[in-house]
Amino acid sequence: MAAKDLSAPQLKEMLLATAKEMLRTGLVEGTSGNLSARLPDGNILLTPSSLPYETMTLEDLVVCDPDGNVLEGTRGPTSEKALHCTTLRLHDDVGAVIHSHAKFASMFAVVRQPIPAVIEEFQVYVGGDVPVAEYKETGSDALADEVAKHVGDRSAVLMANHGLLTVGVNPAHAMKIAALVERTAEIVWGARQLGTIHELPAELRDKWTSIYGFLRTNPM
Repeated sequence: MAAKDLSAPQLKEMLLATAKEMLRTGLVEGTSGNLSARLPDGNILLTPSSLPYETMTLEDLVVCDPDGNVLEGTRGPTSEKALHCTTLRLHDDVGAVIHSHAKFASMFAVVRQPIPAVIEEFQVYVGGDVPVAEYKETGSDALADEVAKHVGDRSAVLMANHGLLTVGVNPAHAMKIAALVERTAEIVWGARQLGTIHELPAELRDKWTSIYGFLRTNPM
């Protein structure tokens, strides 16, 4: 269900649950990472800065306008608010953004190597190889501009020397993409220890890319 089809209270519940699931599954540690969702009125719901996910409550979430100005909340928004606001402004079909520090995906980000789409479901749900955005300083507008431009035709991008960003129609969808990318990164890393990685047939990649276009806004 797209974010626009959920009420603000439903989105807040989903965002909080997804944040806690992100921690539970090891995609982040401590207070790292951040999440956002587009609210029905066009404003943006964000996780707060430097607050443990274990103790985070609905009251801790922050609402900003699309330019990042705080409208609701007693805490400061994530220091990566520009990353979220820019991505949501640039892509109307995106309803939620997750920035995580997934271990295997971050390994690829550190060596600045794309994660190849060598598994069928990866091509179908992510849209192709996960590219590496150029390194920019954390929290900067330059980082936001650089990273956001990569998720127009796929649902994930690596942030050089930093981590992973995934998008979806809602927080739960963006979380599924993050989990799939992390699992595939681990598979690729392990497979390279065994031998040569073989790409999927080009004609099938083209076929599945068209399926991805539908699933990007209509996830199953």
